[in-house]
Amino acid sequence: MLRQEQKGKPIEIELGEVEGVYSNLAIITHSPAEIIIDFCRILPGMPKAKVKSRIIMTPQHAKLLMNALEDNIRKFEEKFGEIKLVQEEGGRNIGFKTE
Repeated sequence: MLRQEQKGKPIEIELGEVEGVYSNLAIITHSPAEIIIDFCRILPGMPKAKVKSRIIMTPQHAKLLMNALEDNIRKFEEKFGEIKLVQEEGGRNIGFKTE
């Protein structure tokens, strides 16, 4: 069980029997009211990627997620070293697409 703070009050988060889903491609789209992240898995030599999970959130929650990811990546790199990004021709990062 995890504990988080919400407005100064602790909340408990129960993980239960959660299974992780592997993703090596994320597609992000948005409307004025929401940010949609489709987590996909693409295999080498296969022409299609399959969406494994879709997360829909408000722009405010998406920005909080972005800040939390930035903080955790910074801490990870301080401990284990810089994460190197592989890029395609043209400078785009592999495994990440925005629309």
